[in-house]
Amino acid sequence: MVEASDIREWRGHDVVDAQGHRIGVLESVYVDTGTDLPSFATVTVGLPTRRRLVFVPLLGATVGPGYLKVAHDKNAVKKAPSIDTDGELLAPDEPKVFAHYALDYAPGAGGERRLARR
Repeated sequence: MVEASDIREWRGHDVVDAQGHRIGVLESVYVDTGTDLPSFATVTVGLPTRRRLVFVPLLGATVGPGYLKVAHDKNAVKKAPSIDTDGELLAPDEPKVFAHYALDYAPGAGGERRLARR
């Protein structure tokens, strides 16, 4: 398990898949609002004129010197739901992020959002 206190150190590092293929650069981390533990990351991908942020789960991720290795294949991550580089994840889009990776989704007990950017 990667500690939430390490989040600031990850930003700007390369994100690679389990085979070591570079996916992009870590932009931010989203925590689970119920546990305050890191849950998803956004990764900057695309050409300089068409950059976007894709979501990838942090379950099974490991931190190495200068990179964050995620458990999902590069192609799956690049096809994940995305937002503009200056955009935000809208509440109605949260379930789509979980569904892309076949993860269960349930809003908080009071209907609150499941993910919060840190």
